[in-house]
Amino acid sequence: MNFDIAVIGAGMAGATAAAFLSADKRVALIEAEEVAGYHTTGRSAAIWIQNYGPPDVRALTRLSRAFYETPPAGFSDVPLIRQRPVLMLASEAQLPDLENALASGHGIRRASVQEAQALLPALRPGYLAGATMEEDAFDMDVAAIHQGFLRMLRANGGELGLRSRAGRIEKRGDMWDVETTSGTTFRASVVVNAAGAWGDHVATIAGAAPLGLQPCRRTAAIIDPSPFDVSNWPMIVDVGEEWYARPEARTRLMVSPADATPTHPHDVQPEEIDVAIGIDRMQQALDIPVRRVEHSWAGLRTFTPDGSLAFGWDPRVEGFFWCVGQAGYGIQTAPAAGRFVADLVLGRDAGQAATLAPAVAPGRFTTIASR
Repeated sequence: MNFDIAVIGAGMAGATAAAFLSADKRVALIEAEEVAGYHTTGRSAAIWIQNYGPPDVRALTRLSRAFYETPPAGFSDVPLIRQRPVLMLASEAQLPDLENALASGHGIRRASVQEAQALLPALRPGYLAGATMEEDAFDMDVAAIHQGFLRMLRANGGELGLRSRAGRIEKRGDMWDVETTSGTTFRASVVVNAAGAWGDHVATIAGAAPLGLQPCRRTAAIIDPSPFDVSNWPMIVDVGEEWYARPEARTRLMVSPADATPTHPHDVQPEEIDVAIGIDRMQQALDIPVRRVEHSWAGLRTFTPDGSLAFGWDPRVEGFFWCVGQAGYGIQTAPAAGRFVADLVLGRDAGQAATLAPAVAPGRFTTIASR
């Protein structure tokens, strides 16, 4: 099957890149699993926070806001976002971290202990020494966003190939052959590697040098926060990034130890010890009895060696483009990142994102390795 561009990986990164590319080119979106977004996108507890991540991520997060507020006609049948402020907590020992967050953040204000207690009645007396509030944040409907981009792809004539793990990626003249386990071979002049935790593996098959991507496990659990009504609580973040919690399905609370345990690309599962650590850290701040864990899961967050994104052409393999290293920021940056990738692939002016290109170019890792 002949296409202009083959995008490997149908999570949020691949879906957005394919959607924007498909407006101008014939695109195949190739996914190894039975459903798109199985490993990372489908396990994300997404909230849009403009002060989360390195500078390149923060820039793309801010550029994504307008899309989420006013998506294109027909993109989704439901609202994509719902306002949810972020309350950052600090114990006495963490006050220097809180001052750093205030100094480096955008749109963050100091919150008094009394204000935090009013918003969060479960706070343990004596725990809180300081707090900040980021009111300009919102929950995101990950499933609706992901399906919206897949809908864009299909509306533009693109094709989604599920159960199509790439087994051979070989350049023949000016065209790539991507042979998959479904028995279909996709032919395209450009391959976009949006394979997440499997990004280095895909690159190796294609004859490109790996970047040194590191998949990490992130754990979350759902608990009953009774007797508290958490429906209107803010998202709660420990200033040291040792745990966070946010309301889930209006009556439940999702708790995470904010872990980033190095692992390998696979169908990652939660470890009981990580679930217990997350709940223990939460209970040091909040007086919430936890009688049982209703549900727990883990997802993969994949980091580049320097923690920033890797978007750009491979410096040695012609026609091979990298779109990896989202590291848990993939949902909040999705619209701007997908458009940015499409602009880079097609050689167009990337507008406000153009200045980010040198910082996210994958060739920076080749330079580091050669020193």
